[in-house]
Amino acid sequence: MEKTENCPVEATLDLIGGKYKALILWHLSEGKLRFSELRKVIKNATPKMLTQQLRELETQKLIHREVFAVVPPKVEYSLTELGRSLMPILVAMRDWGADYMRTNNLESCCFMMSKDPLAQNY
Repeated sequence: MEKTENCPVEATLDLIGGKYKALILWHLSEGKLRFSELRKVIKNATPKMLTQQLRELETQKLIHREVFAVVPPKVEYSLTELGRSLMPILVAMRDWGADYMRTNNLESCCFMMSKDPLAQNY
């Protein structure tokens, strides 16, 4: 399939299409998290993969990485305004997926179902 230039859908997928990017963004919608906290909630991601996805999200200006000059080093990740602007898209994806699963008699038992990042005040 030929790559489409200037395609809005492709632009969005380029930003959130990584294996764990949507999950990282979803978890950060609740507030700042450290790397170790992200590792606990995204269990299937290897440290290397999680680091790569975090770096890409930071480069894309969807998350902010704050380093504190303490020993041992402390790093916190948080959503930027641009990252927060993706939450309605992620909620829509969650809702569509839940409907799809329901239609196909599949049980949804996902942490995302109990949280609504759109209801939070940023």
